[in-house]
Amino acid sequence: MSFTVTDADTAAALGSGSLPVLGTPRLLAWCEAATCAALDPTLTEGSTSVGTRVELEHQAASPVGAEVQVTASSSYVDGRLHRFSVQARHASDQKVLATAQITRVVVDSARFLGRLSG
Repeated sequence: MSFTVTDADTAAALGSGSLPVLGTPRLLAWCEAATCAALDPTLTEGSTSVGTRVELEHQAASPVGAEVQVTASSSYVDGRLHRFSVQARHASDQKVLATAQITRVVVDSARFLGRLSG
């Protein structure tokens, strides 16, 4: 997946710092989006996945206007549990700006939401 850093994606805009660079909360959201995109084609109707664990290392700054490429690859599957290795790179030079391990669990959407209302 490719994303372009905008003013709304900065640490200053997200409240995670004061600088006009890609904020870690937005980077995490992009990493999770990549895992969802990787897993979604395998889901049965009525199923979705929920994030249960994240380990993220944000290693380099990205200015407004930078294009960021995020890739997620399956590293472990055990039934409903799926673990992904994720990398985010600057499109301009392929420099790694972040690595992550993200775990998602496949759930039945209706049953999951039903547990919240009672």
